[in-house]
Amino acid sequence: MSLVQEFKAFVAKGNVVDLAIAVVVGGAFGEIVKAFVNGIVMPLVSYVMPANMVWEQWTLGKLRIGLVLGATLNFLIIAGVVFLVLVKALAIIMRKKEEAPAPDAPPTKTCPECLETIPAAATRCKFCTSKLEG
Repeated sequence: MSLVQEFKAFVAKGNVVDLAIAVVVGGAFGEIVKAFVNGIVMPLVSYVMPANMVWEQWTLGKLRIGLVLGATLNFLIIAGVVFLVLVKALAIIMRKKEEAPAPDAPPTKTCPECLETIPAAATRCKFCTSKLEG
């Protein structure tokens, strides 16, 4: 198999395509959260703070804590959404799978000669080969 064919087979796998879609959607979601934090949350925090500075200019000595605070809020919002959407949703889905009843086992009977369990429709025991009634 040539390198190009192997690459096509690799890319055609469903999980690779799903991962690519997840990365693109995740990047777009990150930008939305960043805009939300920078445009709405941090300006509201600026009004509460006593300083008349924009949040990006908050410093502690030479440390720019405003930028770190904004990035931290971005992370917390994204982590919270990922937790709620992925972890909790997957837990609910897995719980529903566990609650689904297992299919009934086929009916069985016991061989009177060797006492092994065999299918109820069997006319001969597969263990001792004795002929069965019924």
